[in-house]
Amino acid sequence: MLTQPDDLKGLSIGATKNVPARRLETFPNHNRGRRYVVELRTEEFTCVCPATGQPDFATITIRYVPAEKIVESKSLKLYLWSYRNEGTFHEHVTNQILDDLVAALDPVWCEVVGEFGVRGGISIKVTAEHGKKD
Repeated sequence: MLTQPDDLKGLSIGATKNVPARRLETFPNHNRGRRYVVELRTEEFTCVCPATGQPDFATITIRYVPAEKIVESKSLKLYLWSYRNEGTFHEHVTNQILDDLVAALDPVWCEVVGEFGVRGGISIKVTAEHGKKD
C-alpha cells in the first residue's frame, strides 16, 4: 500500500520555519508482516566536546527493522541538528540517539553507528544496538 492521506496526520511537514527539535515524528508502516531494513545516514552530524568546547563531526548511520512505525526523515534531520551545540561524549550521544529512536518507534531491531572524526590522532566509532535483527 502506498502513502495514504491519513499517514500525514500529525506530521509537521511543510512547516515554514525549520528549527532544531528533540522530537521524532513517525508514520505508519504499511508492511508490518515483512522484515526489511531502513537505513538513514548523514555526514553532517555535529556536537561539542564537553571538556574542550571544540566541535565534533561525525557520520551517523541508523539501521532498523520497523514494527508499527517509521521515522519521518525531516524530523530526524531536525532532531540530529538539535545536538549541534550540545556538550556530550561520543558514547553518550550515540546511545541517546538509539534510546530516543527506540522510544519513538519500538522497532524490532535498531542500530546506531557514530563515526566521529579524528581528533588528537584518534578516531572513535560507537555502535549501539537494540533488539535482534534476525
